[in-house]
Amino acid sequence: LQADLQTSSQRLNLSASSAAVAELKPDCCIDDVIHHEVKEIGTHILVCAVSYTTQTGEKMYFRKFFKFQVLKPLDVKTKFYNAETDEVFLEAQIQNITTSPMFMEKVSLEPSMMYNVAELNTVDTVGKSESTFGARTYLQPMDTRQYLYCLKPKQEFAEKAGVIKGVTVIGKLDIVWKTNLGERGRLQTSQLQRMAPGYGDVRLSLETIPDTVNLEEPFDITCKVTNCSERTMDLVLEMCNTNSIHWCGVSGRQLGKLHPSSSLHLALTLLSSVQGLQSVSGLRLTDTFLKRTYEYDDIAQVCVVSSEVKQ
Repeated sequence: LQADLQTSSQRLNLSASSAAVAELKPDCCIDDVIHHEVKEIGTHILVCAVSYTTQTGEKMYFRKFFKFQVLKPLDVKTKFYNAETDEVFLEAQIQNITTSPMFMEKVSLEPSMMYNVAELNTVDTVGKSESTFGARTYLQPMDTRQYLYCLKPKQEFAEKAGVIKGVTVIGKLDIVWKTNLGERGRLQTSQLQRMAPGYGDVRLSLETIPDTVNLEEPFDITCKVTNCSERTMDLVLEMCNTNSIHWCGVSGRQLGKLHPSSSLHLALTLLSSVQGLQSVSGLRLTDTFLKRTYEYDDIAQVCVVSSEVKQ
């Protein structure tokens, strides 16, 4: 007995046992259980071949073909969101495109060597972590569920991750589910890639800023300046006031030389003369060698309230 599976790309031998059966008595049968993890979609043909010898010594042979279609059980779509703090948020949309419910046993993200991952699909209630989808994670036919993950560069790659240009590998999704009779299915995606944002020659990012500040009272922010170019820069910082945001300190001060892939931190003070959600704008960095100025507006937003409201 021999059982083969023919797909569009390969032919696989599925026979559980290759041992010959000595004798098959009348009205008796032989059972052979075979297992195969289906990894391709499209047309599959199960080829069952039987070779036997009759009582008269005549050798006989026949084959039967069982044709079936393999359909895709899940539709997976991914979206990437790049945060200013080098974090990457991955949203995975998983849709059940079969005709029966699925029990989602596991949906996890295996990050690449550059990142640590935090799953954002649970809610802490009364000291216990529960899934945002409830205790029974069933996915009905044609339903879609969104899973969210936050990837943060490891410390040794933190500086490099901010200036990498082109495509970077994030990791791969591992999805395990069960269907009606407890059959387990598994899907592992290929390596997910995202296009890293370009920051130009100089990148300015915000490290710390308060959420809410008092009207016409100074508050502090911390900025990080990174040299993303391949040459040493000599930078000058200028602070330009806007209608609502006023900078405190000396504008036009020298920041000194900044080598390639190096960073420096700036502690700055400002105040707002207008209430509401105000945008922090007006920072200018000038490279004295090339006489090139880099403008940074809408760096962040801060909520400005009167001191009476805050109290």
